[in-house]
Amino acid sequence: QGFGTGKINLGELEVVKITEFERVWSCSLLRGKAEGVTFYKPVGIPDGFFCLGYYCQPNGQPLRGYVLAARERVASSTEVYCDYDSDTDFPALRKPVNYLLIWSTDCGSGSGFFWLPNPPLGYKAMGILVTDTLDEPDVEEVRCVREDLTETCEIMDTILATDANTFQVWTTRPCKRGMFCKGVSVGTFFCCTYFISENQELEIACLKNLDPSLHAMPNLDQIHALIKHYGATVFFHPKEDCMPSSVQWFFKNGALLYKDGKVNGEPIDYLGSNLPSGGTNDGAFWIDLPRDDNARKNVRNGNLESAELYVHVKPALGGTFTDIVMWIFCPFNGPANLKIGLMNIQMNKIGQHVGDWEHFTLRISNFTGELWQVYFSQHSGGEWVDAFNLEFIEGNKPIVYSSKHGHASFPHPGIYLQGSDKLGIGIRNDTARSNYFVDSSTRYQIVAAEYLGGVVTEPCWLQYMREWGPTIVYDSRSELDKIISLLPLFVRFSVENIFDLFPTELYGEEGPTGPKEKDNWSAWGTGREQRMCPCSRHSEKPQIDESNAECRMQSA
Repeated sequence: QGFGTGKINLGELEVVKITEFERVWSCSLLRGKAEGVTFYKPVGIPDGFFCLGYYCQPNGQPLRGYVLAARERVASSTEVYCDYDSDTDFPALRKPVNYLLIWSTDCGSGSGFFWLPNPPLGYKAMGILVTDTLDEPDVEEVRCVREDLTETCEIMDTILATDANTFQVWTTRPCKRGMFCKGVSVGTFFCCTYFISENQELEIACLKNLDPSLHAMPNLDQIHALIKHYGATVFFHPKEDCMPSSVQWFFKNGALLYKDGKVNGEPIDYLGSNLPSGGTNDGAFWIDLPRDDNARKNVRNGNLESAELYVHVKPALGGTFTDIVMWIFCPFNGPANLKIGLMNIQMNKIGQHVGDWEHFTLRISNFTGELWQVYFSQHSGGEWVDAFNLEFIEGNKPIVYSSKHGHASFPHPGIYLQGSDKLGIGIRNDTARSNYFVDSSTRYQIVAAEYLGGVVTEPCWLQYMREWGPTIVYDSRSELDKIISLLPLFVRFSVENIFDLFPTELYGEEGPTGPKEKDNWSAWGTGREQRMCPCSRHSEKPQIDESNAECRMQSA
């Protein structure tokens, strides 16, 4: 079908991914990547397709980038483009009028000249050209795209910058990147000699996918094939005592549903069919562990044998990529391990909470079907890692390391500090390979793929939008005061400064919400969930005060 065929229909345009390049110019004397940066011209463009801009990347990594080349399509009489009325007589692609010389330099390895295409009225440039001579490029070199077929883009990563930032080069991406957004990254770069503010519209644009069918997205059989081929192995720390479990195991082993105003919770059906469905996280319901001490301890420990990954498949970057988001559930999040300089202090209760949803994302190219990047969710943020920087097991299956107690995801084993790296103060995230692991290529359940239109039946528990654990308030000040009293005099900070340096998890834990309530589900695809101090949330829900084991009402 359309997935993995090398070409993608965007409506009036058809695009291909170009990965073969010819070096134009490089420089290692500019501030930025120490190994230098090289600029490339795409080559091997198929007949009938046109270049949209050049490519660049740091030298210290494999040459694995891409730019898109485009050609105009002739739509059939039955095709309808979404959000767009194509009654214009203007072609989709046109040559630039001429070029504007943005900047030039001589880095010792030759001269470099940067050119911005000057598009005809009603068209947008897609990228920058680079030459090693002062001769202006031929207007046949690139094409500009009709404005209604484009979306705005923004700068992303800085690739290089001169002293005093008189000239800078960035990668770019669509401004809107959610599951239902149409912006398509061209793979080109942007550069300028002036200050760029956040959300400032650039002089180049990205493409827009006007094909509502998203024909390049994988079908259900192809999704299963991708997971079988690329499904990550998740390793848990050898000293982990808060293991994951399946949601069904959690329900079967005594999890309780509480309702605001009622003292006792009710058992949850193993399918979650008696959970309130839909709505928003209004504080009216929450889930907690069983009341019996032995049952509570059993559920806190989790059950690795039952654990599985819950998969949400969605379009990314206008349907040119597929995001396979893999969610893992842990019944309990263990206490934090604090690092203060050379001291490591295991907390008793700070950091604990019931119900922990974490995720990582496999990003697949819909042009080729290859694994492009993996997103690792890490508490209040995360990071995208290119495939060539991952660890693999059994062929093309990446490794994900889950941190002890916190279950954040990382690409490599080691110790990651959540706090101030410079001062060496914060929460430790310890990761290591062990005999505790889950192979997501075999132990998974596809729970959602909206673009398939009802092919996937979503489980009942996925529609539960409230919290999967009660809100916990910690007596952080007394615990931290004890820690500070142990420090040498010359490294003691004020209590206020220490509190500023520690992540907000130390002050208290909101009960975490399920996958559909996370920003990652449909918005930006970055999974930047913010865990907030209870006093910053407008909630009337009872909060469990771990300092005295009493319930109290706290109104924001």
